[in-house]
Amino acid sequence: MNRLNPKISGPDAEEARRIYSSTIGADFMHLAQPERRRWIAERMESQAPPSDRHLILARLVRADLFEQVLQSRYLGTKRFSLEGVTSLIPLLDAILDAAGEHGAIESVMAMSHRGRLNVMVHTACKTPHEVVAGFEDVDPRSVLGAGDVKYHVGATGAFVTAHGKEIEIHLVSNPSHLEAVDPVAVGRARAKLMRYQGGEPGFDTNKVVPIVMHGDAAFAGQGIFAETLNFADLAAYTVGGTIQIIVNNLIGFTTRPVQEHSARFAADLAKRQNVPVFHVNAEDPDAVVRVGQIAADYRATFASDVVVDLIGYRRHGHSEVDDPTITQPLLYERIKNHPPLWKLYAERVKVDAAKTVAAVRAEYEVEQTKAQQVKKIPHLRQLPDYWSAFHRGKFRPEYEVETGLSPEKIGELTDSLVRVPEGFNVHPKIVKLLEQRAEMGHGKRAFDYGFAEAVAFASLLDSGTPLRLTGQDTQRGTFNQRHAVLVDTRTEETYVPLANLAPGQPFCEIFNSPLSEAGCLGFEYGFSRDYPEALVLWEAQFGDFVNGAQVIIDQFISAGEDKWDLPSGVVLLLPHGFEGQGPEHSSARMERFLQLAAEENIQICQPSNAAQYFHMLRRQALRPWRKPLIVFTPKSMLRHPDASSKLEDFARPQFLSVVPDSEVTDAKHILIASGKVGHELKAERRKRKDPTTAILFLDQLYPLPKPEITAAISAHPNAREVVWVQEEPRNMGAFFYVMPRLNQLCQDLEISLRSVKRSSSASPATGSAKAHELEQKTLLSLAFTTTSGD
Repeated sequence: MNRLNPKISGPDAEEARRIYSSTIGADFMHLAQPERRRWIAERMESQAPPSDRHLILARLVRADLFEQVLQSRYLGTKRFSLEGVTSLIPLLDAILDAAGEHGAIESVMAMSHRGRLNVMVHTACKTPHEVVAGFEDVDPRSVLGAGDVKYHVGATGAFVTAHGKEIEIHLVSNPSHLEAVDPVAVGRARAKLMRYQGGEPGFDTNKVVPIVMHGDAAFAGQGIFAETLNFADLAAYTVGGTIQIIVNNLIGFTTRPVQEHSARFAADLAKRQNVPVFHVNAEDPDAVVRVGQIAADYRATFASDVVVDLIGYRRHGHSEVDDPTITQPLLYERIKNHPPLWKLYAERVKVDAAKTVAAVRAEYEVEQTKAQQVKKIPHLRQLPDYWSAFHRGKFRPEYEVETGLSPEKIGELTDSLVRVPEGFNVHPKIVKLLEQRAEMGHGKRAFDYGFAEAVAFASLLDSGTPLRLTGQDTQRGTFNQRHAVLVDTRTEETYVPLANLAPGQPFCEIFNSPLSEAGCLGFEYGFSRDYPEALVLWEAQFGDFVNGAQVIIDQFISAGEDKWDLPSGVVLLLPHGFEGQGPEHSSARMERFLQLAAEENIQICQPSNAAQYFHMLRRQALRPWRKPLIVFTPKSMLRHPDASSKLEDFARPQFLSVVPDSEVTDAKHILIASGKVGHELKAERRKRKDPTTAILFLDQLYPLPKPEITAAISAHPNAREVVWVQEEPRNMGAFFYVMPRLNQLCQDLEISLRSVKRSSSASPATGSAKAHELEQKTLLSLAFTTTSGD
């Protein structure tokens, strides 16, 4: 708890203990700003405002009886009861009441499964029978997509404060990966704040209040929370503070605190930052309500995170089917005989709650009867209106749009992109780059990937599409290719050409991210969920860094629409390619994304040249269809002449999922490849002066463009074989996904199929540049042989 500075005047020692060492404790002396420490001390030491004890008691009765009715009706069914910390409900009431007075219109909430059903009913204000229907044996065909268990799904509703103000509640869907939802919720809050501000900077952070609820074990143990907490004061991620609540059962599954965290409190992790922590005894509801008010006021006053450590217990085991007496027999002997909180509070405030209890119990009995009559799973949440313009579900050809631009339009955009303010001191190397880009945009030089991307972004901003791009070293680009943010060599002031194309343009945010993957990608996924009109991209410094974000990919990006009917158009840019740089920076793990691909849940592309990258980005933003897009981007090919594109390529109507061979028109052999190795195959063909081998680039891996592949092969009627060539090992890359499908196509066309690839390997690539070169030469040579075998 707080250790008072003896130099600070205040109450005597006994009074200090009453204030700071009773049922409320405060950790705030680590805060750097004296005004914040003073503010907390004054609130702690002032007289507590009177609380509405009848309302608090009624809320506790409702929260406890809700759990007890479920326990009696659905004995042995998992629901992750809130009993032991039901004061969470009046805590949320107090926070929302205070937030409403500060101007809150919406609250984005995230939590794990414990107490979720209770919060749905009492905070998101869903009717009990809608929530309880999940326990009944309803028509399984009514489940959206594959569906999810009842304690993972989200909910939307409207909470009415004590002063009559309505706050929209968005309880975020969340898997059992507990803290993985933290950055998603904060990203959603950021998007909602920007919507209220029309995309302009300086938004009023009090309009949307993010509230994230944690278990004590997860708060201390799962690193993604620390990543998310680090966002608090970063310009790219700030939301004016998140109210963090630890629903502290003093146990995690079967694990006691002494085995969970090294500090005195699970909340101590938050003290690494400039964040106050309020510990409060969950069995003093008046104190809980007071802390809720202080937390909401502190956030509104200082635009800061704040932590409320709500310390209680857990009535049942981890779930209601667990027997906790096996691992904590003494603790659960005490809990068994401990009265529910509403009874303790009723005795304390000397109120007879019998009538309230009878009325609430009767209400829940009626609601449970209604639940038995429900034939279809109710929709507990509703997508916001801004999703009405976008299709979901399976891909349809009519969703396609033309992505080409005229040379005149590209020239106009180029002039804006290479212009800098008068007096801005541009680095000499960037001066040369801007000169080269001016030549590209006016047809005097071939486009590289960096400028193709810039023109794609500029064209989208010009047509009204907002842009958000974040990642590690993204402003300059890991490979010195982007330079989206220019730095004055004398003042280090910055200038973003894309953000200064024209007055009144949509917002353009291009930020370097902290050194995080899971937290940062989760944030961008969340942002994309509430700004579907924007092109939202996250870039890995190297493609393999995406490993650190696997839980976000598995649980949200690839499965969110199927589980929860929640679409997203987030884009992942993952540098990929085997270039003799060792196993760590070769592979973006293409095979993992292909394994996750099903039911047209995501798109997976590897654009083979600059124009293809341009068309792909525009397609993603312009078509009325939102699916996550995984892009394997180049490294060595970023400025390579073989992957560059002429100005006229940008006028082509659409992205090509299969890029045909324009050099060989009647081939005997057809090589199909994706990415850098295709260009190496073309170089090898030139070296061999081979006029009989066609090379096709497969630029869209999923959904696999079967008609386009068939057409591209059929364009060579004299071809005798097709060869799939990849530089990745056999057990990686696209091999396991592409080969069975190519085999079926080739059988239909009565043409043979073989493959060339590295041998299966536990590691993506060799650490020796010389070994890599030897392997690559062998791979290219085998691709041009006519011997069969696989």
